[in-house]
Amino acid sequence: MPTPSTFSRDTIFAVATPPGKSALAVFRISGPQAGTALTAMAGGAPKPRVAALRRLRDPDTQAVLDEALVLWFPGPRSETGEDIAELQVHGSRAVIAAVSEALAQMPGLRLAEPGEFARRAFGNGKLDLTAVEGLADLIDAETEAQRRQALLQSSGALRRLYDGWREDIVQAMALMEAAIDFSDEGDVAATATDSARQLIEGKVLAPMRAHLDDGRRGEILRQGFRVVIAGPPNAGKSSLINALSRRDVAIVSPEAGTTRDIIEVALDLAGVPVLVCDTAGIRDRAGAIEQEGIRRAVARASEANLVLWLVAAGEPAPIPGHALMPAALEQVPALRVLNKSDLVRGALPDAVAAAGADLAISAATGEGVAALVEAIAERARADVLVAADEAPVITQARHRAHVQDAVLELEAYLAGDAHDVELRAEELRRAAQAVGRLTGRVDPEDVLDRLFSRFCIGK
Repeated sequence: MPTPSTFSRDTIFAVATPPGKSALAVFRISGPQAGTALTAMAGGAPKPRVAALRRLRDPDTQAVLDEALVLWFPGPRSETGEDIAELQVHGSRAVIAAVSEALAQMPGLRLAEPGEFARRAFGNGKLDLTAVEGLADLIDAETEAQRRQALLQSSGALRRLYDGWREDIVQAMALMEAAIDFSDEGDVAATATDSARQLIEGKVLAPMRAHLDDGRRGEILRQGFRVVIAGPPNAGKSSLINALSRRDVAIVSPEAGTTRDIIEVALDLAGVPVLVCDTAGIRDRAGAIEQEGIRRAVARASEANLVLWLVAAGEPAPIPGHALMPAALEQVPALRVLNKSDLVRGALPDAVAAAGADLAISAATGEGVAALVEAIAERARADVLVAADEAPVITQARHRAHVQDAVLELEAYLAGDAHDVELRAEELRRAAQAVGRLTGRVDPEDVLDRLFSRFCIGK
């Protein structure tokens, strides 16, 4: 991808709508030659931000390519901060190909790289790094909760939070600089130092710690609430994942040890993204391959947000479900589920009590599955949903790392000797840098290529 230094020289274009036949296709052109391209193809630019119906012509042959709505957004009042032209053409493959060829042949124009429009917006100060990440998440959003979180972030909620912290830290730095400058005036230096410490301790550090102590709700919502179905062989785990996904994603067999590899299905439960995993049956006696499957099952379950511990009804000698659970899973939130309830209809309460189950289902008949889905959704909502009046949450591992770095620097600042003002000022400077990296104020290049490569061409 071109570097920011080439932004002012290049004019880029791309189709911003998905490929294939459609009613409309939208071309976007951004850069210093956008107005020239619009004049060459549409006979001139319309009034800024007012759509106009124009005939598009090939600049070389003057052949009519299409009738289209055209819009003109002169910079810097545009999405990228540059001059932008937009062509809303008919969405046939022939029209798209003809307009693309005409644009590509114009001097100074080239096809955009993936995410280059968003990167130009970032480079020209229209978006900060958290907003760009939110925009990428909005494009990838599959559930209502993911959409709300991504939209909140892309609209600048995290930027406003982080910029507020950075401004307070910079203000504390200014006070420390005053303490250094007036070190020969004891009262002035002491007052400035005390004011800086009170600002950090009372207004910055506590909110940062609370931001970190969020149960990783934003990250879980972005990646999916992880549910692992675990239990002994032949408990009906594969039947359950098929019932939850409403399709045959796992092989169901009466033979114990059929499932070896982990099978994962993404579901939308009440607007919350849920990743459900089917795992190998856990038992003591198993061959080498099955043992590896069991090891993977325990490892995946130990990292889950919720374990569905499944045991089967109708066993000759019922063993309480919790007695079968490996010690490694005892600290993981779990729902104990009795499956095959259709086999013990007359003695279901006794079977539920014997298994120590929270609820009973039949994956084969569907009985109780709706109640199980609601129980999973309730746990997921409690873990990931954020109230409207709450501060925005961390959504990326990168955010958490930078906030942690800033907290460590501020804790060192408060714990250090207040008389060593130069060292304390340096700790504040490093904390401000860590917060600045969150929004891209400082050293953003190490994350830009990875981030913008997630975007489609034309965004």
